Amino acid sequence: MPRLRLGPLLRYVDGSTATVWVEADRPCTAEVRCADGSGGTARTFQIAGHHYALVPVTGLTPGTETAYEVRLGAGAGAGAAVWPLPDSPFPASTIRTPAEPGEGDPELRVTFGSCRWAAPPSGEHDPVGPDALDTLAARIAADPAAERPDVLLLLGDQVYADQTSKATQRWLAARRDLTDPPGTQVADYEEYTHLYYESWLDPEVRWLLSTVPSSMVFDDHDVIDDWNTSAAWVAEMRATPWWRERILSGLMSYWVHQHLGNLPPDELARDKLYASVCAARDGTDVLRAFAASADADAGAARWSYRRDFGRVRLLMVDTRAARVLAEDERAMLDAAEAEWVREQALADPGTYDHLLIGTSLPWLLPHLIHDAEGWNAALCRGARGERWARFGENLRRRSDLEHWAAFPASFEALTALIAEAGSGPGAPATVCVLSGDVHHAYVAEPSWPAGDGPDARVLQLTCSPVHNSIPRSIRLGFRFGWSRVGRRLGRRFARHAAVSQAGIDWHRTGGPWFGNQLMTLTLRGRSARLRLDQARAVRGGGVRLETAEERRLS
Repeated sequence: MPRLRLGPLLRYVDGSTATVWVEADRPCTAEVRCADGSGGTARTFQIAGHHYALVPVTGLTPGTETAYEVRLGAGAGAGAAVWPLPDSPFPASTIRTPAEPGEGDPELRVTFGSCRWAAPPSGEHDPVGPDALDTLAARIAADPAAERPDVLLLLGDQVYADQTSKATQRWLAARRDLTDPPGTQVADYEEYTHLYYESWLDPEVRWLLSTVPSSMVFDDHDVIDDWNTSAAWVAEMRATPWWRERILSGLMSYWVHQHLGNLPPDELARDKLYASVCAARDGTDVLRAFAASADADAGAARWSYRRDFGRVRLLMVDTRAARVLAEDERAMLDAAEAEWVREQALADPGTYDHLLIGTSLPWLLPHLIHDAEGWNAALCRGARGERWARFGENLRRRSDLEHWAAFPASFEALTALIAEAGSGPGAPATVCVLSGDVHHAYVAEPSWPAGDGPDARVLQLTCSPVHNSIPRSIRLGFRFGWSRVGRRLGRRFARHAAVSQAGIDWHRTGGPWFGNQLMTLTLRGRSARLRLDQARAVRGGGVRLETAEERRLS
């Protein structure tokens, strides 16, 4: 009898359809059967000896909630129920659908964050404090009828391929000699699957992801720290013997575990790669060839995607694999990707009240860091000569100087796009850039020269980590980066390399906040509210989410 190895994950949901992702232990048919009579089936596809299915659920009723179960069968007929788990302490997993457009003024809750180390097994000491996702799951499970996210946005570093836990290192050591490169980092597809098991089989997180829809995008640690930092970095890694297997396995596992579920059913039905993988007896070679093409050419794959939630538009933007890295042409997005993002942001003006741009890397940083990244980019480009260029490349890697500010032309292009999307008849009430990566949370608001600003309120909302360490040096560094002294120092960096000032200014209006945390945007009509919740231990035992900030945005 087939068994469930991982999942279910509730991914895409709209008024009448949903997708549910599962991994089984053998080829089979996966069925999602809902209490209201809706449901769907899908045959598993095979990658590297693993068997997955993304089940399209149809016939759902808008504005309702229905419990569901997962069944796995060896043939086309009904299989045995494998979810919910026997004796589960959690409530039933459900699918909540949004109401039809025009039915009242529906509320949308978008919860987001990034950077999550897998939590240790229950009862073990957690050196980095309570996991915000675990804590959110416990809060929802305790009162299923209470407020919960309508969608969970995971903005990068869902797994850490380069910083494995002690438990994973023991598993790796039983498999291969850790004195051989890449040592305690993951080496191949099988080892990537272990990272997802460690992270997503956490009981609280497993249940949470089965009942709250999720959208995801990668960042560097999903592959390796500094991934695609520069052309020199790429050349060096491609000359490293173990790198090719690592990058192909990273892209393949991301496509399977994260990217597929981001797509709506109609887009999946048109996806030629997905069709080829499903049609093959073993789709490994097909997917591997795609990953090789995507690694060789930034334009060969599109990892960015768009979701519309009623009158809220979400653009999730790939800021890792779409880069142009030649020093005299550096861009966060290649020309085709940048044009796609622009088209999606500007399409059908007046049909959305809020534009959310999900980018793992913040657009607006502390001023010192922004200026240092622009200075560093100029040095690496040769603005102060070859010796300074070598220094700049070394500093770029050691200090992670690779955000939007490190791609000055892309920073300005994104700024111009935000202003255009937020202006004119039918402009949205807000344009919010949602980011993570920098292991603290803050709110920043830009200002344009008089008369040039958009009609919408524009905000940078940054939230990380969900579960990770926040060294004292990071806290001090970011606090200083936001200070007046830090800003003056940043300007000195800019003058050293003759870097022009950005076309906008910005100021921090909230934070910095440090801790394991999640932000939630609550959107209704043209109003928007923001809340920051932090996971904190409770005296006497237990953990809870405590609200550190709550405010109205529009």
